Formats: sequence, structure tokens, C-alpha cells
Amino acid sequence: MEKPNTRLHDENNGLDYVLVGDYYFPALILAEDSRPVGRWGRMYKRYLKEHHPTRYQALLLSGRLNTYLADTDAQAEEQLELLTQQMAEREGVNEELKATNQMEWAQRMNSIQNRAEEVIKAELIFA
Repeated sequence: MEKPNTRLHDENNGLDYVLVGDYYFPALILAEDSRPVGRWGRMYKRYLKEHHPTRYQALLLSGRLNTYLADTDAQAEEQLELLTQQMAEREGVNEELKATNQMEWAQRMNSIQNRAEEVIKAELIFA
């Protein structure tokens, strides 16, 4: 009996197929972005999985999930930094306060940071 080809190429769709057992599976190689996904990207991934599974699966299967999450994470970090800076300026939390009263400065900066993070979380969910 003749041994079947372990690899086939389909001219119609341009895909290569590999024989695994009795079935041919597409030999897919995804060009995935290797940037790390941070806190905001992981949070958004969980949100997508739970509330938008179709969108999550489409990104995953197309090989764009990691890139999308890394971009989302970078945007959220940038927005967090800008929002924290703007809120600190508006509320008068500056280097002068830090030099004169470190405890108050730390308390106020923690409050600003927490509020800014809540804004980012809300925007990620409703984006």
C-alpha cells in the first residue's frame, strides 16, 4: 500500500496541510507580536473572554490577539500617566508639597492614582 503525502498544498486557498493521523490539518504559522502584555492587557483579555467571546476568538484565530492586547495595554498606561499628571496639577499636588509634607503628598497621590485607575477600567470596559 502506498504511503500518503504528509504535506499537501491547496492552490484554491494557498494553505499547506499536514497529515495528522487520518486527517489533514492546516499548517498555520501565526506571526504573533512578541511584546509583553501588561496588567491592562490581561484585564481586557479577561473582559473579552467573558463578555465578547466572538471578538476574542476572532482575534485569537487571526493571530492578532497579543498585538491587540499589547497595544491596549500601552494606550492604557499612557492614558493613566497623563490622567494622573493632570489630576495632580489640578489638585495642587506638586514637588513643593512633597518636600514640605511627604505623608500628605503620598496620601493624595495614592488617591489620585486610584481614581485614575478607576477611570481607565471604566473606559476599557465600555470601549
